[in-house]
Amino acid sequence: MTDVAIVGIGMHEFGRTEDVSGLQQGVVAVRRAVADAGIGWEDVQFAYGGSMAAGAADTMVSHLGLTGLQFINVANGCATGGSALFTAANAIQAGAYDVGIAVGFDKHERGAFRVRTGSRGKDWYGASGLALTTQFFAMKINRYAERYGITPRTLARVAAKAYRNGAENPMAWRRKPLSEDEILASPMLSYPLTHYMFCSPGEGGVALVLCRADQAHRYTATPTYLRAAVVRSRRFGSFEVLSPWIALEDAPGPTVDASRAAYEMAGIGPDDVDVAQLQDTEAGAEVMHMAENGFCEDGEQERMIAEGETEISGRLPVNTDGGCIANGEPIGASGLRQVYENVLQLRGDAGTRQVPGDPRVAYTHVYGAPGISAVTILSR
Repeated sequence: MTDVAIVGIGMHEFGRTEDVSGLQQGVVAVRRAVADAGIGWEDVQFAYGGSMAAGAADTMVSHLGLTGLQFINVANGCATGGSALFTAANAIQAGAYDVGIAVGFDKHERGAFRVRTGSRGKDWYGASGLALTTQFFAMKINRYAERYGITPRTLARVAAKAYRNGAENPMAWRRKPLSEDEILASPMLSYPLTHYMFCSPGEGGVALVLCRADQAHRYTATPTYLRAAVVRSRRFGSFEVLSPWIALEDAPGPTVDASRAAYEMAGIGPDDVDVAQLQDTEAGAEVMHMAENGFCEDGEQERMIAEGETEISGRLPVNTDGGCIANGEPIGASGLRQVYENVLQLRGDAGTRQVPGDPRVAYTHVYGAPGISAVTILSR
């Protein structure tokens, strides 16, 4: 099986960009990724990509060039970007192609993550400030906090770290640091999660150029190697957003399954990871995902976060670019944003948020409704 390298990365800034469509933001990301790899669009042999709300990715060829390449749309909720990467890597590993693109982009309206209810177009539930997703996340962290002693102060610390890291990221949306007390004092949306503990629907695009690993030095002096790319769905009985049941058996969630498979594929364990980007739809998600991805035991997060172990200078830096909380979540692009950040970290090009100590192994994880997780492991 052919190994795979990432040799080009490109990103359109996350946030709100008036008068630029989500598709156009994806086009910008592709052009930047191709330029980073030192190639032209005509050199790209295939592409996989998609969005949730911003159109079909294959129509990007109208802007990038009509070269006749294979371009396949990918749609898999919050795992859209991770699924595009997974599928692109498989195409190269199978020997079908030498070089291609994985791309994700989106453009969401304000309040786009609500679940519309009612009849005759009356969205009374969303208009009242309620959303099933926020309530689910609150219910899940409430249950977890009760079991393992996670306090609201820890949730505030997670969010404050996200805003500090986002302030150092020129591509991030939320670039103003907020204190733990400001976060705790912000309006309560779904207890114990306050306004500033949540991410927001947003906009942005990310693209990656992948190639055969044995050809990587044709494109860059600092290739990043894809050691694992895994996507998993939920098992019966796991406790997932928008699933039609509450946990019946406390079955492992898709994150646990994806994480274990990725470690096995890469031939490493959690202790080998130098930097991690974990899904933080809200602050409680980061806390729970630390354990689900094998980085600690349940309940150890309270001490680890208080002692700064997940800070950029800590033992296990988590969400060094600010995560979803600071960047927002354009669903099609979110998982690839994590990979983009990890490539920067492994290249040593992350600027003021660079993880010290020459990181060599980087980990990404995305989770979304109704219970899909994608994990990637990269190395130098």
